[in-house]
Amino acid sequence: MEIRKVGVIGAGQMGNGIAHVCAVAGFDVGLNDISRERIESALATINGNLARQARGGKISEEARKAALDRISIVDTYEGLADCDLIIESAVEEEEIKRKIFSELCPVLPETTLIATNTSSISITRLAASTDRPEQFMGIHFMNPVPVMELVELIRGIATDDETFTSAREFVAKLDKTAAVAEDFPAFIVNRILLPMINEAVYTLYEGVGTVEAIDTAMRLGAHHPMGPLELADFIGLDTCLSIMQVLYEGLADSKYRPCPLLVKYVEAGWLGRKTQRGFYDYRGETPVPTR
Repeated sequence: MEIRKVGVIGAGQMGNGIAHVCAVAGFDVGLNDISRERIESALATINGNLARQARGGKISEEARKAALDRISIVDTYEGLADCDLIIESAVEEEEIKRKIFSELCPVLPETTLIATNTSSISITRLAASTDRPEQFMGIHFMNPVPVMELVELIRGIATDDETFTSAREFVAKLDKTAAVAEDFPAFIVNRILLPMINEAVYTLYEGVGTVEAIDTAMRLGAHHPMGPLELADFIGLDTCLSIMQVLYEGLADSKYRPCPLLVKYVEAGWLGRKTQRGFYDYRGETPVPTR
């Protein structure tokens, strides 16, 4: 089926990025969240990011204005009924996602495709909470969405070929590269990336190195653009913990056990950049390691 309008549920860091790239690619976008204030904040972020792209010559000023005009605020799920594709991008908690799908499906036409931007949770299991598992799949964007070229495509056991083909064509229109992953916990990128971050936290926990030493070692010794602890703060320590818990429970292997220090930071509410404190303290002019 042809996708013309995209609904995005969740206007946070990932959701506003998905809305951004869809609008730039020429799709109409309906952006939904639990409050209008969150959506308006997301639109301000999108406007700022579009302006940055225009200043850098990546898009024209006309394209910036046109993209912003394509995004509309949608306060209710009923307002998404004219979308051809819905992308759920809520927090990485299965019960919240399942609740969204149970409330969303009754108001959608039977032809609407549904996708989840989950970074770790079973696509098959989420699909089973909908009335259309054949028209459901994982479309996992990387963060930050406007910058990162990759999108993981994950079929559930019931996903039909037409849904998969439509999703692949949609990703191509966004000028992204698709990598097809099987429906295993955390898929490809996070199956590799998050255990590395968790091991970096263990390295800190065991006193092998400080925050600064660990990040410097991986930036300069492995040519990573960010150190693993800096990256964890960027992703969100709560999200990192959620993915590690999915890996630990889904694969039943002790090597995926979340580091107790990661758990402690999340319990303290030190979730990284979004709360101004994580492995670094961001409240001053320059980030300062917290350990």
